Amino acid sequence: MAAPITAKGAARLRAELEELKSVKRPAVIQAIAEARAHGDLKENAEYHAAREQQGFIEGRIKHLEGELSHAQIIDIATLNAGDKVVFGATVDIADTENDDERTYQIVGDLEADIKLGLIAISSPVARALIGKHSGDVITIEAPGGTHEFEIVDVRYQG
Repeated sequence: MAAPITAKGAARLRAELEELKSVKRPAVIQAIAEARAHGDLKENAEYHAAREQQGFIEGRIKHLEGELSHAQIIDIATLNAGDKVVFGATVDIADTENDDERTYQIVGDLEADIKLGLIAISSPVARALIGKHSGDVITIEAPGGTHEFEIVDVRYQG
């Protein structure tokens, strides 16, 4: 099954892939060549570090290429779900105890980044929100206990 991803998320991952291929891959190849020129490879820390970094870069390139080739790209701007929470929605929620507000966008697992307010569709918060409407109250089980949140606003912005 194709994993859903927002058009913006797919563009961000394609940009990362392009940087890996055009900037980071050539840089690590150059670093390996320079380290190799220093002589004995057995005790050459720079060489081993560069080879390890090369492995990470190549692994990330393969991972991104595979994920993007199987992704189902969804243009959020074309969604018309009203105030119902579906994939791609940006949702404002307020803690019913202290009125703390948070804003999350429900995105694909590959593009999730909590620091940016992007939560994976597979996350407990997203699962609690999917199918609900503005004004509904949801309950989320967290390590610190159960929390209730009211859905303040639901919007779709590409």
